[in-house]
Amino acid sequence: MSVTLNIAPAENEVLTNLANFFMQVGTEAITAKGRFSVSLSGGSSPKKLYELLASAEYKDMIDWTKVDFFFGDERNVPHTDKDSNYLMVKTALFDPLSIPHENIYAVNTSSGPEGASKEYTIAVLNYFEGKDQIFDLVLLGLGDNSHTASLFPHTPVLDDKTASVQEVYLEDQQVFRITMTAPLINLAKHIAFLVYGKGKALAVRHVLEDDQDIPEFSAQLIRTDSSVVWFLDEAAASELANK
Repeated sequence: MSVTLNIAPAENEVLTNLANFFMQVGTEAITAKGRFSVSLSGGSSPKKLYELLASAEYKDMIDWTKVDFFFGDERNVPHTDKDSNYLMVKTALFDPLSIPHENIYAVNTSSGPEGASKEYTIAVLNYFEGKDQIFDLVLLGLGDNSHTASLFPHTPVLDDKTASVQEVYLEDQQVFRITMTAPLINLAKHIAFLVYGKGKALAVRHVLEDDQDIPEFSAQLIRTDSSVVWFLDEAAASELANK
């Protein structure tokens, strides 16, 4: 596995570095095959990235009509709910850039957790026409409990060996989420983690340097033969011994 650490002094530079990487990977994909498939992450950190991509500095750097957007995970709420990953990305990225509706592959949460996960598994399979489900880029975040996407510690989805989308119930929060499995994420050509802030430093160390303990540090599941780049600020990288 090829893991690269891209460490910047502060949050703004981390976001700029990842925005540049997004444009590089996207341009290469469009040049090679005419489309760029990207799986998005939810949360407050990615929101700032999406706003940057939609800004005057970046919005004309790629042909957005050739970009297809998926979601690595979603909360089991309507698309109009304030906690919806779809709504956040719609507000930060899709609407400002006038992304065509047919380029957006949202999770149909109205089908319930099980129905939504099955429908999304089929949607991904159909997009790749039954061939290997290799996204050009998967964007991921990291929780302070070392989870990524909705691959939470001590949940059954961590043992799923299928390249699919599954529902996961979070006992402590009494809620369902819908998530891509680690095997599906790991097929991607490029994976980029966006992590900044001192509060994530211990989680970063657990995932990258501690002994393997997947039930506890579930983002350790993201191990692929392709490229994994961690975009960190110095605060998030501060617990790492090797950087």
